[in-house]
Amino acid sequence: MPDPQLVLAARVQAALGAAFGPSYADADPVIRPSSFADLQANVALPLAKKLGRKPRDVADEIVAHLDTADVVADVQVSGPGFINLTLSDGWIAAAAQRALTDERLDVPLVDKPHKVVVEYSSPNVAKEMHVGHLRTTIVGDALARILGFLGHEVIRDNHVGDWGTPFGMLIEHLLDLGEDAAARGDSSVSDLTEFYQAARRKFDGDEAFADRSRRRVVALQAGDAETLRLWNVLVDVSKRYFNAVYGQLGVTLSDADIKGESFYNDLLEPTVRELEEKGIAVVSEGALCAFPPGFTGREGEPLPVIIRKSDGGYNYSTTDLATIRYRVDTEHVDRMVYVVGTTQALHFQMVFAVARMAGWLNDDVRAEHAQIGNVLGTDGKLLRTRAGGTVKLSELLDEAVERAGAVFDEIQHDQPYDDATRAAIVRDVAMGAVKYADLSVARDSEYVFDLDRMISFHGKTGPYLQYAVARIRSIFRKGGLTPEQAAGPIVLGHPAERALALELLGFGAVVQQAGETTEPHRLASYIYAVADAYTTFHENCPVLKAPDEQTKASRLALCAATLRTLVTGLDLLGVPTPERM
Repeated sequence: MPDPQLVLAARVQAALGAAFGPSYADADPVIRPSSFADLQANVALPLAKKLGRKPRDVADEIVAHLDTADVVADVQVSGPGFINLTLSDGWIAAAAQRALTDERLDVPLVDKPHKVVVEYSSPNVAKEMHVGHLRTTIVGDALARILGFLGHEVIRDNHVGDWGTPFGMLIEHLLDLGEDAAARGDSSVSDLTEFYQAARRKFDGDEAFADRSRRRVVALQAGDAETLRLWNVLVDVSKRYFNAVYGQLGVTLSDADIKGESFYNDLLEPTVRELEEKGIAVVSEGALCAFPPGFTGREGEPLPVIIRKSDGGYNYSTTDLATIRYRVDTEHVDRMVYVVGTTQALHFQMVFAVARMAGWLNDDVRAEHAQIGNVLGTDGKLLRTRAGGTVKLSELLDEAVERAGAVFDEIQHDQPYDDATRAAIVRDVAMGAVKYADLSVARDSEYVFDLDRMISFHGKTGPYLQYAVARIRSIFRKGGLTPEQAAGPIVLGHPAERALALELLGFGAVVQQAGETTEPHRLASYIYAVADAYTTFHENCPVLKAPDEQTKASRLALCAATLRTLVTGLDLLGVPTPERM
């Protein structure tokens, strides 16, 4: 859809050039929504200082050269020089009509598509996903969907923790339980949290077991065939668990998207060697380190990125640098988005700085940390179990389904649902509630996980938006036609019609902004604004009982455009939209 702010910005820039010369045509008009009109341009005030003239005189001259006959119905200069712009009803209606008939809602593909890696979720093998994985999974999936919709080539990357010293004790514990326990799906193995904790207890309390575990790590790192086979057993058990959680959440990750730490194991040594050859990695206190400029400790001493430990082992920094090198040299990506917690901010800043020193990151290839804030309990502290432990993600989602079912059953429905249909709707409501609550908050902010608030059908919630979609679909069912048959033409009469149509025109700009800034909360907020505008329209503008056929056809077309915008926007966030509720 054409963004009115961009359309008018171009017109104002043309007027600046015509009024004051070509050198002023690139000035930023700063066009924003206003309570005095649809939009307001604040360009005269800053320009007046350069020109040595009164702001209102500058604004009057801009207006005199402003070509807006086909877009704007009224232009007024107010205050010290603000230019208030009221869009033409005809232009708004035509733009909404054009979006309705376009399969992409008139949202253009990007001019220069990039190859973008979105790294998200990233759980650990042989450990259950916990609440800390909720946001990285949900936000990462939304960003992958948004960037793909805009036309970028998206590589989903699940950088699972599947390598390192813990696997020695995990493999030995598996052998103690019996390898067939994994094949049978015994709880001793399938309960990954208990499996890991049991292995850790044995490692800490049984020196013989600890010795076996250390030898097993050596065998794993040496590529011993039998050890690798046992390692794969653990990986396969974990994959089945991951996929169950991803399936419940409705995210788009698959086994094909997994590139765990093990994938880069053979690339560590060549990466370190290149850093040494370029003079970036130097020995410091027995470890091989890089010292990116600008990073210092409390006493002003340079902070190191340890690339190889003093014992010869590698660490997360080594793997992350090898990953960047692989993505640049082999995958030839243009952009890397790391959807990881805020606590890793300094780590990524320093790793990216080293990668820039090595030439892997530059003006043509960028890496960014999409920081993720914590999930809090209703007490304002990190969300934990009553016993103080980490909350399992699967249990959290199961509780959401249970709560959603209770709320759903309290609502009066148009028709009774059989058990299977009810279960499917409740699951969609629960996941929509959890995902929208997460995505409606700026990703780097903390938020309180409150199921009672999330699952409400009132307010800024997923169920409210899902219900808005279902309500529009019910209009078409009652009218005996499909949304595709609602062709209009759209004609705006009532203020609620105009407000809804104008809101719809912002979709493309919001999606583009969300993708560029990696901030899906912008799209989430926009979708709520559309649903809110539709609610006002629904309350004031009868559709099936419109006063005449022309008005009915127009309002049905507005309903269809709203429906497609809501469904498309919610799908980009990964929020399902049940047909009925």
